[in-house]
Amino acid sequence: MRRAQKPRPKAARLSAALCCAAALVIPIVLAAASPLQSYRSPPYIIGGLAGVTALSLLALQPLLAANGLAILRAAQARRWHRRAGRALLLLIALHVLGLYIASPADALDALLLRSPTPFSVYGVAALCGAALIGLMAAMRRRLPPRLWQLAHLALAAGVTIATVVHALMIEGTMEQASKWMLCALAVTAALLGAIRILRR
Repeated sequence: MRRAQKPRPKAARLSAALCCAAALVIPIVLAAASPLQSYRSPPYIIGGLAGVTALSLLALQPLLAANGLAILRAAQARRWHRRAGRALLLLIALHVLGLYIASPADALDALLLRSPTPFSVYGVAALCGAALIGLMAAMRRRLPPRLWQLAHLALAAGVTIATVVHALMIEGTMEQASKWMLCALAVTAALLGAIRILRR
């Protein structure tokens, strides 16, 4: 007979949540404080920081979906997952808009896959995947629950991989160690979240 797992103490849950929050916030703070920001226009800075914040939210999303943050109840975690999803779509739109205002020609070349920079392909792939997730979420009640779950997981995995590759290929305002840490967290959270959801 399997023994029921004891709930983690409140202090341990709080410590885990604080560590997770630090891992998500520190890369944003370091990117905002980068000396390279002084050479960039306000729209470029806003667009770039929106992208970094979106990457942090992307790492948080699977933890909310799988209720991996023990400080929240399951219903609360699902509610925050939906809210974070909407915020993520807005941040992606702000990222693209900021870069477009800063340099319309470069942004259009990237969106039309004409840019010589290889990282733009992965950015566009992540953008398309996120847009598909948003459309599917709007039609969720018309889809069979299992189909929605599997399609959502597959698209989210694709968006995560494309976003991580996109971020790692860019040498910009993100501090390298914190960027690698955040990307590793995003991939690990996506993998563990998917396993936990599929086992339900």
